[in-house]
Amino acid sequence: RLCEGILNILEKDTKTSCQVACLEALRILSRDKKVLVPVTTKRNMQILMRLAKLDTVEDPLERVSEFPVIVEALKCLCNIIFNSAVAQKLSLELNLAAMLCSLLEKCKDQQFVDDIKCFDLRLLFLLSLLHTDIRSQLRQELQGVQVLTRALESSLSVRWTEEYKAAEDRDRPPLSLQETDCAIEALKALFNVTLDSWNVHSENESHQFRYMAAILRHCLLTTGPTEDKTEELH
Repeated sequence: RLCEGILNILEKDTKTSCQVACLEALRILSRDKKVLVPVTTKRNMQILMRLAKLDTVEDPLERVSEFPVIVEALKCLCNIIFNSAVAQKLSLELNLAAMLCSLLEKCKDQQFVDDIKCFDLRLLFLLSLLHTDIRSQLRQELQGVQVLTRALESSLSVRWTEEYKAAEDRDRPPLSLQETDCAIEALKALFNVTLDSWNVHSENESHQFRYMAAILRHCLLTTGPTEDKTEELH
């Protein structure tokens, strides 16, 4: 009942501070699988997707004041999808992976979106891990390899000297914590999406995997903010 009450409030046009507080409470509650059973419905998923800007394909990320709401809604979706098989099935029906790829594209060349990008990538990782049909959809329909590779390239701030050769800068400072976390989530999602890609058929796929290999090499030469984070990244 508490979760339903929170979602009823979130369905209304309430203040940003109220939305964030409600989403934080829902995120904590959504760790309990028993609590999720009555609230994992198509309507409730759509409420969270709307708050995460996953229902408005043409709507750009312009209002920085809304970013905390987007992040908390993505965190809630991560918990719900991880803990609920019903939510995993609804994700395919609601075309959630396509919406996440679209949101990821909107994050390009934007400031203050690292948290949005990170939890978007984490959700793509979870979907590609838990639902084989979504993994196939990402690979075949949504150009997931390209989308995720670009996200990884952006997180690592790769600069190119040749087509498949990234610039090596020995004096470059370590990645920030947010950049490292984004890169790690992108790598995890890429692993899932490319898991069955041992047989490359086309010239475009060959280019894409050579491009990715160059970024992965650059990743191994990159350090994170701490020794533990660097080890996790590698």
